[in-house]
Amino acid sequence: MGADRANDATGAKGATGAKGAAGAGGARPVSVAGKVMAILNAFAQGGVRLNLSEICRRSGLPLATGHRLVGELVAGGFLERIPDGTYRIGTRLWRIGSQAPAVMGLRELALPHMEDLYEATHDNVQLGVLRDDRVLIVERLRGTRSVPVVTQVGRTLPLHTTGVGKVLLAYAPPDVREKVLRGGLDRHARRSITDPDELRRSIEQVRRSGYALTRDEMTLGASSVGAPVRDGAGDVVAAMSLVSGTRGADLRRLLPPLTTAVRALSRDVAAHWHGGPDMFSTERDTGA
Repeated sequence: MGADRANDATGAKGATGAKGAAGAGGARPVSVAGKVMAILNAFAQGGVRLNLSEICRRSGLPLATGHRLVGELVAGGFLERIPDGTYRIGTRLWRIGSQAPAVMGLRELALPHMEDLYEATHDNVQLGVLRDDRVLIVERLRGTRSVPVVTQVGRTLPLHTTGVGKVLLAYAPPDVREKVLRGGLDRHARRSITDPDELRRSIEQVRRSGYALTRDEMTLGASSVGAPVRDGAGDVVAAMSLVSGTRGADLRRLLPPLTTAVRALSRDVAAHWHGGPDMFSTERDTGA
């Protein structure tokens, strides 16, 4: 703590402090809790990934103090360190934040329809939303007879290899689609699409048909069919999918019950949910 005080004193001159993040009037946070809140609030100012210097500048903290506290937040799962050395919000913090009314509201509206869908098919049912250039799984149902999948609530998965992801990618803002198409398309299973032109054709087909199909693209032996969930304005705010075993799977057989579920959920979302298509993203201005 003595080193932190020395660093704080040394860096006091010329420090601007981040308004809103560092406190009223740009004052540097003094307590440990205030410093941690300032670090987390740095991500609310825009920018899904920040390097240490950006975090310290936005939070009004000296580099040494920020380095120590960011390291502790990473160790606790509240922040994640990306291989390129930048940081983003961690899934543990998301799990806490998922109790917020908007997230809880979507999950509560979806669960009855997901349960009905599971009873009709006995396949995995999952609900995902767009989180920047990934799909964030906000709910899932899996039975003892369902094919094993890698999906976990709170986990993010690639857009280009999952049924929910392809739906969200097809209806995502153009800049998000282009970012994914220009980025590296990793191979996760035997049939993962890694060619940008092929992926572009695939998501164009999703927009024409209104649903997405995958076979052995995320997990060997697992296939999925996904469809969009829309709000009252017709915007896609989420996607729901069924994941079944590839062997002997007739995914189009699953379309009628899935379509029925997403239409019913879309009606409930239009009537009762107050979120929007950008609310889960950390890169876009959700107040726009």
